[in-house]
Amino acid sequence: MLEVREIRKIYNPGDVTEICVFDGFSLTVPDGEFLSIVGSNGSGKTSLLNLICGSIRQDGGSILIGGEPVDRQKDYVRARRIGRVYQNPALGTCPQMTILENLSLADGKGGPFGLAFGVRRGRIGHYRELLSGLGLGLEDKLSVKVGSLSGGQRQALALLMATMTPIDFLILDEHTAALDPHTAETIMLLTDRLVREKRLTAMMVTHNLRYAVEYGSRLIMLDKGRVVFDCAGEEKKALRTEDVLGLFNRISVECGN
Repeated sequence: MLEVREIRKIYNPGDVTEICVFDGFSLTVPDGEFLSIVGSNGSGKTSLLNLICGSIRQDGGSILIGGEPVDRQKDYVRARRIGRVYQNPALGTCPQMTILENLSLADGKGGPFGLAFGVRRGRIGHYRELLSGLGLGLEDKLSVKVGSLSGGQRQALALLMATMTPIDFLILDEHTAALDPHTAETIMLLTDRLVREKRLTAMMVTHNLRYAVEYGSRLIMLDKGRVVFDCAGEEKKALRTEDVLGLFNRISVECGN
């Protein structure tokens, strides 16, 4: 279980550009939950993911995973339990390395790296099997450099790499936003399958309200660092995209956007 307790986060404190994103923000994400997070720009969505992953530090409050405080852990230590897929497909892979080399690196996540060969040729059969499950023909392109792949292929590979080793949480930061509609649908189906098969706890930030409604077991909407809507269970199943859009528009009008 993930617990965010009374988080406070201020950007540029003491400066004229000071922005308080969170002031006493709390959130609990039970094990096995697939949480979709929506909200306007500046509502705190990506900041929340960065705080959980350790990319930025909070100014107050605490973050616990499985009851264990992780506030002072380095981001690479937290990464042993958290997989993250970014909006930009280039951020989740190494473009100058082959698919085989990328998978070998991901396969060694959390372990020591010495002077031994980085490519795990004894695992090639396993890698082929994993890639075959993507349905994109990548199992026959192990020697191809990742930079030559399409954006959708790279994002599918990044998603696979993020979940190769045992993790507790999958963090999805607008991971379909840079893709064309057809490819985005493919990536969402793959995401849903991996979350279910691996029984992951997932948090997905998205601007696609339909994805937020159709996928996952819970949906929250953020506004100015606060949860203004929280829907789960049977209520979430009955939710319509039009309902979320109406609430989103109403909040935007009230805020003068």
